[in-house]
Amino acid sequence: MSDLIVNTTDDNFDQDVLQADVPVLVDFWATWCGPCKAIAPILEDLAAEYQGKVKIVKVDVDSNPQAASRFGIRNIPTLFVFKNGEKVDSVMGLQPKSELAKVLDKHL
Repeated sequence: MSDLIVNTTDDNFDQDVLQADVPVLVDFWATWCGPCKAIAPILEDLAAEYQGKVKIVKVDVDSNPQAASRFGIRNIPTLFVFKNGEKVDSVMGLQPKSELAKVLDKHL
């Protein structure tokens, strides 16, 4: 995985996501999830293209059940956009890069 993507935990979620000074795209995922694996290279590309403008953060829901529960994650992949500590957008399931870019562009 790219150095541009942050893997956060229940303990670090607030610091990595809610206190970030740029919009954050959070990917709630799991190692056994096929669509989660399929979206990973898309997130790598977005992390490079939006470097310095958007932060990409991944949360493994199996290892970090508190974060998943806190935000009512029922299906994965679920992606949320946070800006200034607030959830401002969400995307469910595997999406093409162009759709994710549109979502990010709305919040820049």
